[in-house]
Amino acid sequence: MQKTKNLIWFTTNLRTTDNQTLLEAAKHASALIAVYVMDEMELQLTQWGFKKMERFRARFLLDSLHDLQLQLKALNIPLLIVNGNVVNEIQKIVIHHSIESIYHQKEFTYQENKTIYQLKNVLPQVSFVDFYDQFLWHPEDVGYKDWKEIPEVFTEFRKKGEAKVLVRKCLPSPNAFPENNYFKTEPIPSLEDLGYLSLEIPSHTAFPFKGGSKAAHQRIQHYFWETKQLSTYKLTRNGLVGTDYSSKLSAWLALGCISAKEIYWEIKAYEKKIGSNESTYWLFFELIWRDYFKYIALKHGNRIFYLSGILNKHYTWKSSKKALELWTQGKTNEAFVNANMIELQQTGWMSNRGRQNVASFWAKEWEQDWRVGAAYFESYLIDYDVHSNYGNWIYQSGVGNDPRDRKFNIKKQAEQYDPQQEFVKLWT
Repeated sequence: MQKTKNLIWFTTNLRTTDNQTLLEAAKHASALIAVYVMDEMELQLTQWGFKKMERFRARFLLDSLHDLQLQLKALNIPLLIVNGNVVNEIQKIVIHHSIESIYHQKEFTYQENKTIYQLKNVLPQVSFVDFYDQFLWHPEDVGYKDWKEIPEVFTEFRKKGEAKVLVRKCLPSPNAFPENNYFKTEPIPSLEDLGYLSLEIPSHTAFPFKGGSKAAHQRIQHYFWETKQLSTYKLTRNGLVGTDYSSKLSAWLALGCISAKEIYWEIKAYEKKIGSNESTYWLFFELIWRDYFKYIALKHGNRIFYLSGILNKHYTWKSSKKALELWTQGKTNEAFVNANMIELQQTGWMSNRGRQNVASFWAKEWEQDWRVGAAYFESYLIDYDVHSNYGNWIYQSGVGNDPRDRKFNIKKQAEQYDPQQEFVKLWT
């Protein structure tokens, strides 16, 4: 194949290892430029008064971009980081550098696909090449001829996949390009450059980590090999206090600083050397859950964002500004909900147990529009992932994939998971 001047457009695949998009872009390029666009939409206020991306998520993203820039520098691939409208900024770069092909991650949710569609319209002369880089089980391997065949119940999806699907091997980094200096890599913007206030996170946060592939692999080294916490993961995963009650890998996964396949094969290496048990399996189990929500997005498209969800159920939802203020500020009548919401507000992190409870409280107890809660999580959570976030919210709100439509007993949950009120006292 004739080699061309290519552009790789990074989104939520911020790594150089196990990245098919990058590998193919480099393989077929005489020159390769990388770009990441800080989408101006992410920096704007939502209709509910908070930014679409708050500073916790923004800082983790900037860390990850800095790390990616260093990784690409070792391959002599310059990374441009620009702010503004994604379509306009990429169009300018393509024209200025005479780009012939754009390589990007294949997307399947509304806003992302809208952007790609607009780009193709304004750049008809450019070839667009995309790859599925977000999955543990590759879409070509799961055995569904049509996405409509994907089961509505997770257990059915999991059992079929575990019986039939082999996780593909990880891909290597591309070979380095010859050194060139036709333009300089630009500096990473700061939080202040993007209009955020400086960030100070309490020292007792459960998530004190930086973004980037280097930090992700350091976390695996610590959690798997140094402390062997993986061997007790299933027993501790519902914890609330401290850094090691769970793997905390979700934030790096969300931005693609590490791939699900990389984690899977590290689990397999751990099981071979240290031993397998229910806990080592359970981290794999959670990776399947993550995949499942992506497949649900493939199947149902925009329905994961609809008030009636994928079930087309019509409840009487309320929309109270006062309720939103009380919930987000941690001033409800439930101390356990309050502690979790204050932790989120001050750190950008919340445990899985906390998320289930505060979502159930918002949607099932107060019967408020679940989409507002999902948008708030999108704004604040460091590990925000569109498919997992909205998949979990419709699940908790009775319009998704929960066959039992359960409602959490908040007081009972607090007694079970915070019996000495250690967590509540820490944050309230």
